[in-house]
Amino acid sequence: MIARIWRGWTRTEDADEFVAYVHRTGIAASRATPGNRAAYILRRSEGDRTEFITMTFWSSFDAIKAFAGEDVEQAVFYPEHDRFLVDRETTVRHFDVIGEKLPDGRPQTD
Repeated sequence: MIARIWRGWTRTEDADEFVAYVHRTGIAASRATPGNRAAYILRRSEGDRTEFITMTFWSSFDAIKAFAGEDVEQAVFYPEHDRFLVDRETTVRHFDVIGEKLPDGRPQTD
């Protein structure tokens, strides 16, 4: 399994609306793409800015390409991102997800 991670920042007063927007756009598109295993938004407010991390989990790089296009390192943006974001990463990072054992000793499957 592959984790795809992106970060961006909004004004804190726009954070709730941005979460709703990302759910309607990027998270919905990720979850609708075959090979997507999960999609999450992480949020942390610090003063007048709120940081967001999106974490999506994929079965393969081919599945990521179906969502993101041929250049899987480029972040995917939707039309209103410019309205919300005060800063952003334009690329994403990918990590291999390493399975762990469950509390009962069974191996975790992806």
